[in-house]
Amino acid sequence: MILRLIVLSCLFALPARAQVLSAQDMQAYVPPPFALGEALNDKGLYRVVNSGGAPAGYAFTTQPYAPLPGFAGAPVNALVVLDRDGTFVTVRVVHHNEPIFISGMGEGPFREFFEQYAGKSIWSPMSIGTPYGGADAGSSLVHLDGISKATASVRIAHESIMAAAHAVAREHMQGRVAAPAARPDPEYDAPLHWADLVEQGLARHLRVTNAEIDAAFKGTRWAYSDPAAQADPDGLYLDLWLVDVTPPALARAALDQGTIDQMRRFQGVAPTDEFLLLIDAGRHGLVSDSFVRNTAPDLIKAEQGGFPIALRDADFLVDLAPGVPEGTALILRTDRRLGFNPAEPFTLIIEAVREHGFITPEIGRVELALEHQTDERFFLREKIITPLPPWLEALYNRQVDLALLALGLAALVWALGARMNRFAAWRHFTPARLLILAVMTGFVGFWGQGQLSIVTPLGVLRTTLEGGSYLFLLYDPFSLMVWAAAGLGFVLWGRGLFCGWLCPFGALQEFAHHLGRALRLPQIEPSAQWDKRLKSLKYIALGGLVGLVAFAPQHVDTAAEIEPFKTAITVFFLREWYFVAYAAFWLLAGMVLFKGFCRYLCPLGAVMALGGLVRGRDWIARRAECGSPCQLCRVKCSYGAIEKSGKIAYSECFQCLDCVAIHDDATRCVPLVLAARRAGRAEPVGTVPKPVSPPQEAPV
Repeated sequence: MILRLIVLSCLFALPARAQVLSAQDMQAYVPPPFALGEALNDKGLYRVVNSGGAPAGYAFTTQPYAPLPGFAGAPVNALVVLDRDGTFVTVRVVHHNEPIFISGMGEGPFREFFEQYAGKSIWSPMSIGTPYGGADAGSSLVHLDGISKATASVRIAHESIMAAAHAVAREHMQGRVAAPAARPDPEYDAPLHWADLVEQGLARHLRVTNAEIDAAFKGTRWAYSDPAAQADPDGLYLDLWLVDVTPPALARAALDQGTIDQMRRFQGVAPTDEFLLLIDAGRHGLVSDSFVRNTAPDLIKAEQGGFPIALRDADFLVDLAPGVPEGTALILRTDRRLGFNPAEPFTLIIEAVREHGFITPEIGRVELALEHQTDERFFLREKIITPLPPWLEALYNRQVDLALLALGLAALVWALGARMNRFAAWRHFTPARLLILAVMTGFVGFWGQGQLSIVTPLGVLRTTLEGGSYLFLLYDPFSLMVWAAAGLGFVLWGRGLFCGWLCPFGALQEFAHHLGRALRLPQIEPSAQWDKRLKSLKYIALGGLVGLVAFAPQHVDTAAEIEPFKTAITVFFLREWYFVAYAAFWLLAGMVLFKGFCRYLCPLGAVMALGGLVRGRDWIARRAECGSPCQLCRVKCSYGAIEKSGKIAYSECFQCLDCVAIHDDATRCVPLVLAARRAGRAEPVGTVPKPVSPPQEAPV
């Protein structure tokens, strides 16, 4: 016994393999038309979506949820896909160390065993083994064909699959998270005897006579299949006692010291196991002749809160304390990590089995239930922590980043608003602008992951069409604050605040432009006609994406890759080569074509341009001479946002402030230069110089 515990200790200490699969590996196991959706936790649980992108179920591996040691000590890890009703879509073995299949029978039979789960419900009671005759009309039990010579391995695999599936169901299919399980209080002690356990309801009793079991089978084909019961109607078919012997005080009242020592040694290996003592003095005997030690009992089940409890034989030699009723004694164990809470009510179910026929007998079953709950005083409960709503948790997790972002955005809005003319005229304006863009790239982009994307507006549109919740917007408060700043920019300046100052990828393109100029690369400058044509492409791209949302939403994520933002900013070029090549193309193109992607193809830029229609003023000052005859600002505008007439096309303005700086510069603004020249000429006494036209601004 000691040697076995030492071996088990070593096996438990081995590092687990293949606990959590990557999303790419998981997708390989998910059968079409289903696809893998977003990750739901850090235990490898993913949402499964159908061909239309709607939630269809869950995919997970069993080892993170039910690390039950297999026959060789390592858990059997299987991938499970469930639909939203709890029906198995597929179950596939991912990794195992079961010797019988590695070096004996081969993998084939084991894989075929897993294929049986498809189409069966996690809510149905299941058993390993084929009923004789193919009929089992007396029971709702679902049978899975076992594998000869590998009964222990397939039972362990079955326990792992069901325990993991029920753990997922507790948290996601019923909309609740299981409360922390109670654990024995090692410091609580009380001098108890068997009589005290009975009196206080700590030992529960179930008696079923032969006459009562006959009555349970009355009217079925198994009504007369038990001659022993008919010969002794008053005899006991089941005389069952049930005690949770994990608390030390209860163990001393029910078990002798040798059995307690076995249990304590085992708890050193498996401290989260709960031990249930069963004693039967009737004819039932608790297990069948085919029962395999150290596996799940074939005639005993348990349920708590509507979910099955994974039970397994502890494989102890059980000796009882003085005064305890004699009978067949069995200690079963279950792992509290799998959802069992010993201080909550649970039901022990004993199956009464009868056979009808000789050559291929048919099996009938009746379930006998015993309710039990151990008193709270024997346990410690962890404080139930109510998790914060995801959006509020996101706020707390990023409060420092949000505070810094808020300060930075406020300073930028102030500089571009109240101090815009002075800021643009500052002799260090260009280095300051590049520094701000570098901060946007590093802090907002790479660090804060605040690169806005067309995916968000499309998600809002899809939610509107499908009538869903907009709560997903709150899950990324950092990006939401950038969106809020962009929205404020719509009113004050149009698209320019985001596209010119807040977009990390736009900043990268501007850096590429400066690098190209430093390398003296020839610049591509499309004609005014071609510039206008190319600028319409971003609206065509936006229209195509909107059409996909309405008619083919399953392709939206793929089409949204027209943006290179995810590749360049979100994952920092750590993607497949073709995504990297696409993003690199636009950055390299930016060295010779000024911000080509932003100006011509960006669907998010099209959204920003449309949002800028709510702009409340023409904020760039103009003079009567602007456009006629002066064309300096138009020639200097790299974005092509100034028409020949001198009018500003705010839908294409990126708020670079170059024209603002020229407008106030007496050495560059042509009307101001001419006025200065006129003022410098000798004027006759008493004459007044002709004034330059004042700036013309539309009222706010």
